[in-house]
Amino acid sequence: MSGSEATTREVTLTWQDGRRETVRATEAQTILEAAEARAVGLPFGCRTGACATCTGRVADGRVSHDREPRALKPRHLESGYVLCCIARPRTDCRIEVGADVRTAMVSNPWK
Repeated sequence: MSGSEATTREVTLTWQDGRRETVRATEAQTILEAAEARAVGLPFGCRTGACATCTGRVADGRVSHDREPRALKPRHLESGYVLCCIARPRTDCRIEVGADVRTAMVSNPWK
């Protein structure tokens, strides 16, 4: 096994409607970059961790952020939310993605 294979992680992306896509991410790629390399569309905005458009939720596995995810509060991080634009998989993982994830993170007080 070459060094690049040893650091490649399998990332399974799941949407609320049941769709699933699996991409492989190298240590040099964020989750968003790995998805884009496979032509898998994910929502995104700023690419810096400030807007939360790319919010996902880790269902299994471990990821880390390149820097402080400004768009997430500590309670969101504790609940497994990640920003795909600045998050890198540290293990094989399964991540819930799509606009519905961000919507679920921010509850509507008027409902």
